[in-house]
Amino acid sequence: MSNTGIYGDHLPVMQEIMKQIEERVGLLRARLKEQYGMDPVEHCLGRIKSEESMREKCRRKGLPETTDSAITKIRDAIGFRIVCSFINDVYVIRDDLKSMEGFETVAEKDYIRHVKPNGYRSYHLILREKRGYFVELQLRTISMDTWAALEHQLKYKKTLSGNEELIIRELKHCADTLASTDISMQTIRDMIYGDQ
Repeated sequence: MSNTGIYGDHLPVMQEIMKQIEERVGLLRARLKEQYGMDPVEHCLGRIKSEESMREKCRRKGLPETTDSAITKIRDAIGFRIVCSFINDVYVIRDDLKSMEGFETVAEKDYIRHVKPNGYRSYHLILREKRGYFVELQLRTISMDTWAALEHQLKYKKTLSGNEELIIRELKHCADTLASTDISMQTIRDMIYGDQ
C-alpha cells in the first residue's frame, strides 16, 4: 500500500469513475427534462468512502485493512444516492445506469418491491467498471430517503427507554404511509402526464 492511504494509487481512477457516473446522470436528467418538462432527480450525491469508514468496514467484515480489500472485496468504496421525485423515475434511472458502456451489473436488490421487514425501501445496484472497480448506487424517492434518514438517526440513539417494540412498529407504520403517498403521487403524475 502506498502512503496515499487505503486506496493506494487507485484514488484518481476512482474519482474519474465518480465523475463519469455524475455526468451520465446529468445527461439523463437533461434529456428527460427536455422530453417531459420535469427533472426526474431531486438530488444525486456521490462519495468515495472515507479512509476511516473503509478501515472500519474491513474490520467488521474480518478483512485485512489493505488496498486489495478496499478495491476488490468491499463493493461500496464508490457510492451514490440518487433521490428521485417518483417511483417510476427510480426504474428509468436504473435502466439507464445498467446500460452504461464499460460497466456490468453484478448485484441488484429491489427493496421497493420487496420491502425490508423494518419498512426500508430503496433500489440497490452494484456495477463493476471494466477495470474492476465497484460502484454502489442507491436509488429511492424523496419519501424513502426522508424515512431512511430519520430511521438512521433514531436507530443510533443509545437508550430506547423500554419502548423498542412500539418504536419499531411506529417506524414501520410511517414507512408504509410514505409508500402509500409515493404510489398516490405516481398515480396523479400518470393521470396528468400519461404513463411516460
